[in-house]
Amino acid sequence: MQTEGGNTVSTNIVEQPAEHGVSPNSDAGFTIDETLAQAVQSGNIPGVVAMAATRDNVVYEGAYGQSGEEQSVQVSADSMFWIASMSKPITSIAAMQLLEQNKLQLDRPIGELLPELANPQVLEGFATDGRPLMRPAKGPITLRQLLTHTSGFGYAFGEAQLLKYVQKEAIPDVTTCTPNAFRLPLMFDPGERWHYGISLDWVGKVIEAASGQRLEEYFQQHIFGPLGMVDTTFAPTSERRERLMPMHARLPDGSLQPIPFELPEDPEFYLAGGGLFGTARDYLKLLQMILNEGTFNGLQILRPETVRLMAQNHIGDLQAGKMTSAMPELTQDVEFFPGMEKRWGLGYLINTEATPEGRSAGSLGWAGLANTYFWVDPARQVTGVIMTQILPFADPAMMEVFNQFEAGVYRQLDA
Repeated sequence: MQTEGGNTVSTNIVEQPAEHGVSPNSDAGFTIDETLAQAVQSGNIPGVVAMAATRDNVVYEGAYGQSGEEQSVQVSADSMFWIASMSKPITSIAAMQLLEQNKLQLDRPIGELLPELANPQVLEGFATDGRPLMRPAKGPITLRQLLTHTSGFGYAFGEAQLLKYVQKEAIPDVTTCTPNAFRLPLMFDPGERWHYGISLDWVGKVIEAASGQRLEEYFQQHIFGPLGMVDTTFAPTSERRERLMPMHARLPDGSLQPIPFELPEDPEFYLAGGGLFGTARDYLKLLQMILNEGTFNGLQILRPETVRLMAQNHIGDLQAGKMTSAMPELTQDVEFFPGMEKRWGLGYLINTEATPEGRSAGSLGWAGLANTYFWVDPARQVTGVIMTQILPFADPAMMEVFNQFEAGVYRQLDA
């Protein structure tokens, strides 16, 4: 993937054997191993796990770097990561399971299920005395709009006006997992445009209301358990926390510094849009299920027609994927595939053209704030995931590693 605004750099690949990458294809895999090893050895990234698979087989697995307080723990396929917004596709899958059971509908006003969304308000600006200027939204919010980020909700870190509102009204950050964090206005009328935000956190509340289960319980019973995603959870145990790769900040001089990072261990609500922790190995199973149109290891998670529905464009001619930053310590301004029209399905970004790395038009993908990324290519029947823990999002060094990893996977397929 390329980002605009100069956010790409080159990673030099040196001719030396990989230390501990695993590659069924020695030629193409060797190149991927070198890319990952050199990125870690040079200090460009603190550690990385990358995996790729076809419908039936894992075709690449590599892990490089050290973690732990003393940097003494080897990064491995079982290393834990905060996957942040890579939680969103999982939440979307859960919502679609309930849609299959007729417990949810895509286009009914969601306020019928969640009264707190029955009368949404739009932020129009601020009065001269600083008071927020609000008006009623012109129409109701629907589940489809929540799933496609066209509801009007945003993130304070991605919108200056919303950040001003949050500061003025003393709204806690959504990562506090407290009910008051949801007291955000809409930035525009539902359906008017695409804007990334807390919509999927609201979908988490929708799932709980429709299923009668708390989100962790629902996910474990209906997604993680059936798929064998043994480590993915909103509430990591102490053993899993010992395997958690530390968070790092990219400093102005380009160096990396470990920083503290925690989400509440016993939250008032689970952060459906960004609260999950897990492993690359677990996430690859989810992606293989998507490749297999809803089935993995003989168990059906979704119907094939539901998987195909999720992969279709659901925002019409609206453009998706371009995001600005009001908090550069968390994310840079970023646009995946600049110059290309992007659409959004029910859970993923859709690229409408083939990419330089080899991804087919109509593929699916997304990412997490701490620089975790995935893609699913139904046409080529391949999927991949790569994870590190760096802030801000769209880190240039990690984006370049992702680009090279993805390109290497396609070279391996073509070999």
